Amino acid sequence: MLILTCPYCGVAADETELAPGGEAHLRRAGPAAGEAEFEAYMFHRANPRGVHFERWRHAFGCGKWFHAARCTMTLEVFGTYSAQCTAPPAAIFKAILASRPDWTPTPGQPEPPKPAARARKSAAKPVAKGKAKAKTPTAPAAKPAKADAKGKGDAT
Repeated sequence: MLILTCPYCGVAADETELAPGGEAHLRRAGPAAGEAEFEAYMFHRANPRGVHFERWRHAFGCGKWFHAARCTMTLEVFGTYSAQCTAPPAAIFKAILASRPDWTPTPGQPEPPKPAARARKSAAKPVAKGKAKAKTPTAPAAKPAKADAKGKGDAT
């Protein structure tokens, strides 16, 4: 039996408490799309063997839609995440690649994020040993003005 954890309420629900919603992360055909593009969006769905991203609704729970990444052959669930995400979080891809290191997305599936470029080191030149920069003295902080007997500031 398929058991998915709702990312909103945290309940681990079996498939009888959920309503399937089909393939996740579909790109809608725009108003300028031709008939063939609209037909592909409306009727043609991927049915991959292996890793698949799906929409589910927690029908007998909180009622919210969410996405799940799972294997269609083994029913292994890699994780669930909010339906508001336009792409699966990096943690989902990490779980998929940990279980299936040779996995590559099929056409139409979300791509894993590319590794971030290394940050550049500061352009400041290092100080040579023994030649420390002289510190500039800092001025002491100004003292607040003393109040006179009437509660007003310095009367000078």
